[in-house]
Amino acid sequence: MSFYRFLRAAAARTGQLLNKSDLARVAGISPTTAENWLSILRASGIIYIMEPYYRNITKRLIKSPKLYFLDTGLCAHLTGWHNWETLEAGALSGAILETWVVSEIIKNFNNNGVPANFYYLRTKDGSEIDLLIELNGVIYPLEIKKTTHPSKNDIGHFHLLQKNGCNTATGGVICLCKHLLPIDEKNYSIPIGII
Repeated sequence: MSFYRFLRAAAARTGQLLNKSDLARVAGISPTTAENWLSILRASGIIYIMEPYYRNITKRLIKSPKLYFLDTGLCAHLTGWHNWETLEAGALSGAILETWVVSEIIKNFNNNGVPANFYYLRTKDGSEIDLLIELNGVIYPLEIKKTTHPSKNDIGHFHLLQKNGCNTATGGVICLCKHLLPIDEKNYSIPIGII
């Protein structure tokens, strides 16, 4: 029963910063047990722990990793969202969407044997980039939004990478739009369907 409570508590935190002591408290287990169970879930491919991007900007970053379930169906089941209508209207809909996009991208790279590093960026002042894909020393920044009309505001934090000397390439906003369209000269609105 404790493990099931732990799984449900972890699923409710998908796409969020991982606070192991809070997770242990909610599940009624010790922090050591929570750490061990997270290791098992990670090794089993059930969860992915995404580390923060910290090169060149270590002093400003929050150091906590983010937790993602790699199976959004299992995640939705564990959190009590049993059909798409209630999930779409529910409090976790944005987190589940982000989780699905991140998990599909990670699986895509892994299945094609392409070595890449996946990070997120969040500064102490709340500036955030949902996903950074580092491939051959180049950073591809991505935001994940539950919108049909992304704007330049959605890529507003991408400048943090250039400002800190990162080698960046094309990025964009993965969203509910229907067509791949430019947001600016370097970034695009990316239909979720092409993921």
